[in-house]
Amino acid sequence: MSLEPDLRHRIIAAVETGFDEQVMLTQEMIRFPSLRGDEHAIQDHVFRLLRARGYAMDRFHMDEDAISRHPGGAPFTPEHSRAPIVVGIHRPRAEAGRSLILQAHVDVVPPGPANMWSHPPFEPAIDGDWLYGRGGADMKAGHIANIAALDALRRIGFQPASTVYVQSVVEEESTGNGALMTHLRGYKADAVLIPEPEDEMLVRANVGVLWFQVELRGLPVHVRQMGAGANAIDAAYRVIASLRELEVKWNQRKKDYPHFENEVHPINLNIGKIEGGDWASSVPAWCRIDCRISIFPGVSAEEATREIIDHLQAAARADAFLANNPPQVTFNGFYSEGYVLEPGSEAEAVLGRAHESATGSPLKTFMTPGYLDTRVYALYDRIPALCYGPISENIHGFDERVSLASLKRITTAMALFVAEWCGVEASG
Repeated sequence: MSLEPDLRHRIIAAVETGFDEQVMLTQEMIRFPSLRGDEHAIQDHVFRLLRARGYAMDRFHMDEDAISRHPGGAPFTPEHSRAPIVVGIHRPRAEAGRSLILQAHVDVVPPGPANMWSHPPFEPAIDGDWLYGRGGADMKAGHIANIAALDALRRIGFQPASTVYVQSVVEEESTGNGALMTHLRGYKADAVLIPEPEDEMLVRANVGVLWFQVELRGLPVHVRQMGAGANAIDAAYRVIASLRELEVKWNQRKKDYPHFENEVHPINLNIGKIEGGDWASSVPAWCRIDCRISIFPGVSAEEATREIIDHLQAAARADAFLANNPPQVTFNGFYSEGYVLEPGSEAEAVLGRAHESATGSPLKTFMTPGYLDTRVYALYDRIPALCYGPISENIHGFDERVSLASLKRITTAMALFVAEWCGVEASG
């Protein structure tokens, strides 16, 4: 049942009243340089924010053994974050509505050279409608929006009439193990909403993602005799060219996957890092490349892994040097599958009404070719997994920024969604 008009108007006004504070809290979050492995301080900060609001608190670490046994668990490496996961739990006086998970991640990608930013990456700056800062859009604005949506209800004397879990995770940018750990911990609800920066649209379909590293060995000699040696960096170029052929092959299959058939290039291979050699005048003896590739929903991570290995082995057999010095492949991060949000769920209908009330426009859906934590809840909990968030620009790039006007609209829609989905009762 839709919200009563009076309650809807009061919620909209409550978000407006609290928006300046919401922006301030978002700026506080951006100031934490919460790169992978360095999220302890920001998770302590989130813990304090949630505890101050009276939520029951849980803070726990990754269970490497449990994650490793799960088909959606990514491998642990020395770089894997050891920061805790934080969950704040709202429990109603009477469980009358439908339960909900509100989730966000605190980890951010490296900012790159600071002199290529207009503003220092971890010093939030507002210029017109834009709030700048690494991680501000992806996704600290959404993180605080989770809290602000509940704050708005409390501001007018209400709280959700069902259990709500406010989850703060790590490892979203590298393995997805943080969200998976909340699943393994036993947190489950009737729906999940994750406010990633999705341009005020709902994600209908999402790719899976694999990370892998390819290591090559060469034969070092002085460059005056380079014909007698073997250059591992040159070999890496040939491996990359072969992987590009695999990327083309996978993209040609798009017609077999609904929601992807009209996309120009849904499967993307990224060569994210390359390092090798020891000396400018020595033929390189080693080279490593770090890669990321996406996979269509319905393709298992195991199946895609096998195809990558088989492809590289076949390419090596056709190469005079690599045939006797085959590349070594290690899967060292994301090992996740994609998902499709099937239309017709009541949760999507409620979000659609909330979005239209907040923006004046019908809710649109789209496919996104990046990783999303919603895959955990769609694939393993089998609940409506809603990924929906504000307009942004340059996420993972320089001058990352989020639109404040859009953030206010999204927070309004989220507060309206919570009120209708969970129901409301007088706040305690």
